[in-house]
Amino acid sequence: MNDHVALKNHQQEIFNFRLRLVIGVVFVLILLGILAARFVYLQAVRYDYYHTMAENNRISVVPIVPNRGLILDRHGIVLAHNYSGYTLEITPSKVKNLQVTINELATLVDIAPRDRKRFKQLLAESHNFETLVIRNRLSDEEVARFAAQQYRFPGVEIKARLFRDYPFSDKTAHLLGYIGRMNQRDVDRLEETDLAANYRGTDYIGKTGLEQYYESELHGTTGMEQVEVDSAGRAARILSRTLPVSGNTLVLSIDAKLQEIAEQAFGDYRGALVAIDPANGEVLAFVSRPGFDPSLFIDGIDEENWRELNNSPDHPLNNRVLSGQYPSGSTIKPFMALAALHYGTRSPTDTISDPGYYALPGTAHHYRDWKKGGHGTVDMFKSIVVSCDTYYYGLAVATGIDNIAAYLTNFSFGKKTGIDLQGEKSGLLPNTEWKMKRFKQKWFAGDTVSVGIGQGYSLVTPLQLAAATATLANGGIAYRPHLVREVRNSVTNETRKIDNPVEADLKIDPAHLDLIRRAMAAVTQPGGTAVSASAGAPYTIAGKTGTAQVVAMKQGEKYDASKIDERHRDHAWFISFAPVEKPRIAVVVLAENGGHGGGTAAPIARKVLDYYLLGKVPKPAEVPVVTGKTAAVAASGVPEVEVEHD
Repeated sequence: MNDHVALKNHQQEIFNFRLRLVIGVVFVLILLGILAARFVYLQAVRYDYYHTMAENNRISVVPIVPNRGLILDRHGIVLAHNYSGYTLEITPSKVKNLQVTINELATLVDIAPRDRKRFKQLLAESHNFETLVIRNRLSDEEVARFAAQQYRFPGVEIKARLFRDYPFSDKTAHLLGYIGRMNQRDVDRLEETDLAANYRGTDYIGKTGLEQYYESELHGTTGMEQVEVDSAGRAARILSRTLPVSGNTLVLSIDAKLQEIAEQAFGDYRGALVAIDPANGEVLAFVSRPGFDPSLFIDGIDEENWRELNNSPDHPLNNRVLSGQYPSGSTIKPFMALAALHYGTRSPTDTISDPGYYALPGTAHHYRDWKKGGHGTVDMFKSIVVSCDTYYYGLAVATGIDNIAAYLTNFSFGKKTGIDLQGEKSGLLPNTEWKMKRFKQKWFAGDTVSVGIGQGYSLVTPLQLAAATATLANGGIAYRPHLVREVRNSVTNETRKIDNPVEADLKIDPAHLDLIRRAMAAVTQPGGTAVSASAGAPYTIAGKTGTAQVVAMKQGEKYDASKIDERHRDHAWFISFAPVEKPRIAVVVLAENGGHGGGTAAPIARKVLDYYLLGKVPKPAEVPVVTGKTAAVAASGVPEVEVEHD
């Protein structure tokens, strides 16, 4: 009976029930408190954050890519501009089978093998979610055909884009450069400079030339569009818009017609030409031959064209003006003469007797002159006019390599000129310290002998030689060569001049300068090595020819171009400025494997000088002369000087 009473303890049951009820209520209250706290946190404390996220789900921010700035020549001729066109683009992440899709697209629009190769290359370099171009510049008919069938191709769309065009194509390729699709290196560089935000939505960026150097001016400012989207992600309406700002216009110092004439004057020769206004350093013509079509690189060059350009023996991708490094040959002699005058190791009246060779004191080595039998009695004036090697062998040894290097550095030899382009090489101006570091050898007098005539270790770029010639023409006042004259604001149309202050005043003795300039003027007169350069000219030309060896000749061996492979023949140089009395232009020409400067390079320079100073346009039939005898000499009746070498 007691057990029965224990089982029916109602008070204990009621207590247990109430305890469970209290615990349940407390638990529910705790849960409600947590929910209330979370609600307050979300609705009050984190309201701004989640409101922004919600708006972002509703609002899509779309970048508006700005128009790229124009590039004009000094007279307003367009060298680079934009035009609109249609592209067929694929987003790989939205396509089930890329190959099948491309094959089906090819039944609607023409997709060439090179388009497929380029797309494959872009696919390998990009992220899967990016939109990639499969065909550029669709015709209106192709656009209409695809539009009617677009429902069959999810992930494929037609877009209207701006394309870059270079009207002068290969003639300005090394100068202007080109734009190309942005890669990861470009993105990383932009992020390092905090410019990535301004490139949202941008596919292209300057890769070489002025397009690269002035990217910040040409790109412009990206705009933004806030678009409200529905649940399916379709645009419903535009909420706000910030218009993009087009890139600024570059106005160059280049004369497009002069550039064209210089290109044509080369004929089939490879080489480089630089024309500079000595009074301010403005580059008037910038020619590297041969060139290439820059449009090939804009959307990624295909393998076939890349292989053709990269493997060409003519090396069209090499910017010879900036990075071509060559022996200067005899064009260095006026500067060598100034160095000797500066250090007092030669005077204008000092003479030598040239037997046709130079005997290095204390050795059995003989260094021959280009003219067999020599030039007889030679002073400094005559040494430049007839380009006497023997005179400069001795001059260089007497002056010393370290003095030569120290003085020629003032003329931009052995260092970059600082032109507004990337990729410039510094050439090579050797001295004793350089040779010890490079070869762990001391400098020998025989090394100096070769440097005296622009051979041996010394190397120059056509741009360096042009800058030096312009400095000489300008009385020793040096300006940095530059290509952009002014930047024109795309919004206000206001013009900002590009200042180019004097780099250096070499303070050349006026008497020394007068001697060198008179001698260079005589080079283009009867008795000089470039008489053909001034034949019939109504203005005076100062010049100096040069021949740079490509393959060293054996001791006592005579140079015969007809027995040498064309690509092993000497390079032809000609440096010049005109008019001598008040120089307005300095022109330097390098004709690779062209032989002698007077017969090949000088006629090219003459065409450039005639156009710039007289407005004379060469006839289409006029081509560079290959042999030492020129048509200009024959026509002028002026007796030609026999030139074996200079």
